[in-house]
Amino acid sequence: MHRKFIALIVATAITITGVSASQARAADAKDVLGGLAAIAIIGAGVHYYNKEKRKNRVTRAPAPVYTAPTVDQYPVRPLPQHVARYNLPQRCLRTFKGYGQRSLLGTKCLKKHYKHANSLPQQCKVGFWNGKKVKRAYEPACLRQQGYHVVYK
Repeated sequence: MHRKFIALIVATAITITGVSASQARAADAKDVLGGLAAIAIIGAGVHYYNKEKRKNRVTRAPAPVYTAPTVDQYPVRPLPQHVARYNLPQRCLRTFKGYGQRSLLGTKCLKKHYKHANSLPQQCKVGFWNGKKVKRAYEPACLRQQGYHVVYK
């Protein structure tokens, strides 16, 4: 639509210029200034028309770009119950007097800090004499073979 309007304005301007060229000798400064003012008014109208048309134009937002989420974007959730039950607390791992230099997992500590202590395999429980009485603890190597892991936090 605006191309036709501009073409009409240009054709009118050329026509007026051709007619006024024949009368150029007789024209005075008032006529020339009047013609220039008319052309300026027409140009301002075209400019306003284009400006209004641009203002009312509907633009679409660009399509969203998919980015793979990173680990930092997800909140850290605890492990599922069936997986977390195989993680033993590292604080219960200690060396007992009377058992040598190897570390064991204490039963009292496990009962206090590990809620599945009653379900640990009994074949991994060892008894040893500490000089006063028989103590019980769990062997970490045996528990590892059963699928348990000592978690270092």
